[in-house]
Amino acid sequence: MSRLEEELTTANKRLNKVRIAAFLVFCVVAGVMGGSMFWALSGLPSISALEQYVPLESSKIYASDGKLLAELYYERRTFIPHYEIPDMVKKAFVSIEDVRFYSHPGVDIRGILRALWQDIKARSIVQGGSTITQQLAKMLFLKPEKSIMRKIKEAIISVQIEKKYTKDEILGLYLNQTYFGTRAFGIEAAARAYFGKSIREVTISESALLATLPKAPSLYSPFRNPERSQKRRTLVLQSMLRLNHITQEQYEAALKEPLPVSPHFRKYDAPYFIEFLKKKLERKYGTGIYKSGYKIYSTIDSKMQRSAEEALRNGIKTIEKRVKPEIQGALVAIDIRSGQIKAMVGGFDFWETQFNRATQAMRQPGSAFKPFVYLTAFEQGMSYEDVIYDVPTTFVGSNPDEEWSPENYDREYFGEVTLKTALAKSLNAATVNLASIIGVTPIIDTAKRVGIKSKLYPYISIALGASDLSLIELVRAYSVFATGRKVELIPYDRIENRDRIIIDELFTRHTNVVDEGSLYQIKVLLEAVVNEGTGTQAKAIGRPVFGKTGTTNDYRDAWFIGFDDRLVVGVWIGRDDHRPIGRKETGARAALPIWIDFMKRTGPSS
Repeated sequence: MSRLEEELTTANKRLNKVRIAAFLVFCVVAGVMGGSMFWALSGLPSISALEQYVPLESSKIYASDGKLLAELYYERRTFIPHYEIPDMVKKAFVSIEDVRFYSHPGVDIRGILRALWQDIKARSIVQGGSTITQQLAKMLFLKPEKSIMRKIKEAIISVQIEKKYTKDEILGLYLNQTYFGTRAFGIEAAARAYFGKSIREVTISESALLATLPKAPSLYSPFRNPERSQKRRTLVLQSMLRLNHITQEQYEAALKEPLPVSPHFRKYDAPYFIEFLKKKLERKYGTGIYKSGYKIYSTIDSKMQRSAEEALRNGIKTIEKRVKPEIQGALVAIDIRSGQIKAMVGGFDFWETQFNRATQAMRQPGSAFKPFVYLTAFEQGMSYEDVIYDVPTTFVGSNPDEEWSPENYDREYFGEVTLKTALAKSLNAATVNLASIIGVTPIIDTAKRVGIKSKLYPYISIALGASDLSLIELVRAYSVFATGRKVELIPYDRIENRDRIIIDELFTRHTNVVDEGSLYQIKVLLEAVVNEGTGTQAKAIGRPVFGKTGTTNDYRDAWFIGFDDRLVVGVWIGRDDHRPIGRKETGARAALPIWIDFMKRTGPSS
């Protein structure tokens, strides 16, 4: 063999080795890539999960007349079906987000190449090339990581979505899931937040503005960056015009529409009640009330609630013309037959202080507790015509070595008086003398039986309301004086899920706790308070009403609790730090005028 042939043979052997090595490298690379692809595909989520797609959705609380009071949410979202989203809104989003949305199969190759060319020219990533379907896939199924593998998964999932769902269904899911800034998730919540109206009502210009936001909600916010927002809105409108979605006239008119200047964050209506109800619902449903799209139909009457807020606010302003400021108050109205809460105000201004004085404040009720003493006497066989002595008397105090002598309001005593007169004129000495005859323990038993839940201390001073109570429990107990029945308080009528199926419903539950004879006699006394006693101002209402004033030592608390044939209403006035309201600011002077104002506003029973 010649030398040349030997060299050729050697060269061929080397070439074969290179080929074998290259083949082996190819096999390894292909194996790695194939394995990676297999791993990626095997880890893909099933798009069948979309069939059970349930977005986090705000729950809404309504008044009994259907008025929306509040939304409860982690993500402020109201799901709206794709077929209820206006076509113009859909066109606005497609025009700026994905112009070939209705023609590509989920992945837009032309769009990707165009975005890649723009990125190369700019020497940075300036366009992404993702379709609306890809953005939906990323939001619902993938982690927000930047990697080629995620993009591959995104593309595969998008094609699968496109095979199973219509374009409008996909667009509807995208618009309901997207975040628009200003705490608004989904297109309906966005329309409410930016324009204070439903997406069904937005204009062309407003549709274009909403379409600018998903790319960068803060950057294009009309509230934070109005110039950028307006430029991008113009860009959307130009695209809509170019694609013949709008006419030249519509385009020019839309350009002239001003941007919104402030978000529409709704303050709660009936805020003290809403917080009260939220706590009850949280105990029952946990976090579900913030994400399940419940419709909660409360018992609040929006007209009565407004009347309660106005009456309390005006009443406190009137009091503060006579005394130092920082007066607080509360009002609760309950339907005497059903136990439904119709109005609740827990303070002068919820947005300054959220402490609910209707349910959380524990205060001495003073003379407003006296009816429990007299009811106990009637149940022991006494009559409102029986006589009791209204004379100064000394009793053992809460400590054995202490003495306590109750005094009447003006230190005037009347000797022998009927039980009717004693309560009508709110005579302290007579009431304590009566309590000493019938016993403290039976009085406590009576109060507990008709609905008082707070701790009552077994001292004779309990007859004058020396134990702390909340306004709402006192009002509930007074409803027994109207009907003889103790009712369970009802804050909502029913709850529906997002499919409008009732999942919870409350019905009136009552227990007969006072016999007819005793009920008749206590009503005689409470009517006498209005007709001839400390509550005579209430006659101005012009219909039969019953009630009792209450005033504590040094005028720290002022009360009036009363009822007609449909509502029991309680008013408390005082200061949060327990300082006196002001000299002579009794229940009749401070609380009763507010009660009268509310009862006049609500009108007679129908």
